[in-house]
Amino acid sequence: MKITVGCDPELFVKQDNKFRCAWGLIPGTKEEPHRVNNGAVQVDGFALEYNIDPVDNADDFVNYNLEVLDQMKAMVPGYEFAIVPSARFNGNHFRAQPDEAKVLGCTPDYNAYTMEENPIPDNNTTLRTAGGHIHIGFCEGADPQDDEHILRCATLVKQLDVYLGLPSVLFDTDKDRRAMYGKAGAFRAKPYGVEYRSLSNAWVVNEQRMRFVFKQTVKAVEDLVAGIRPIDRIGDIPIQNTINRSSSRDAAALLGNYVKDGRAIREEAKALLVN
Repeated sequence: MKITVGCDPELFVKQDNKFRCAWGLIPGTKEEPHRVNNGAVQVDGFALEYNIDPVDNADDFVNYNLEVLDQMKAMVPGYEFAIVPSARFNGNHFRAQPDEAKVLGCTPDYNAYTMEENPIPDNNTTLRTAGGHIHIGFCEGADPQDDEHILRCATLVKQLDVYLGLPSVLFDTDKDRRAMYGKAGAFRAKPYGVEYRSLSNAWVVNEQRMRFVFKQTVKAVEDLVAGIRPIDRIGDIPIQNTINRSSSRDAAALLGNYVKDGRAIREEAKALLVN
């Protein structure tokens, strides 16, 4: 199966070493993203967000991410990027922002294990999170409301939890984000395929992590097509508990014991923590 991979990471900005709301700093909204070369940018609440055009190889995936990041950086002189999964804003600064910036969860996502909507987090907390969602294209013109398509998406998302969600726990040590967003199995069905929403932006930190995410995404799809489904041996509950609790010990054990090439994946993911 030929697939394409895209992404729409979010990141925070700082000024004078303090987290600042990004509302109004750049053009682009969720409804009308601002096109740049090989992608688009927009404001998403307190964070900046960008996306890349879908690609079918790791080099383009890395290069497009770096290129769009550079273009967005040039739009916010006087600010620095803070690529962290969660940030807590000063209360006075938070309260001074418009209500539109504080809205969370406008469009619901779903849980691949329960097939129910995920709850919308509390808008009033000063904690904000940043995702690093992965978009996998494997079809054209599918109906996102079609039960068969949704089931196909959920099956792939469970596979991605094994190949991406578990390894991410080994280099993404932030537990605050998963208390609000990014729990196991989070997804949205799309006309072109599926959006996998469990990852934070931790993989955007460097090229090595970007390459790992692309490689693991492709591996998840290829193994699924070949009938290799490690979650059938692991079970749904251990996967969910391990990702949701950010248990690096359990993630390492599950990868080493149940996943094809899992020990190599585990060691590569561990190395990304120091890189």
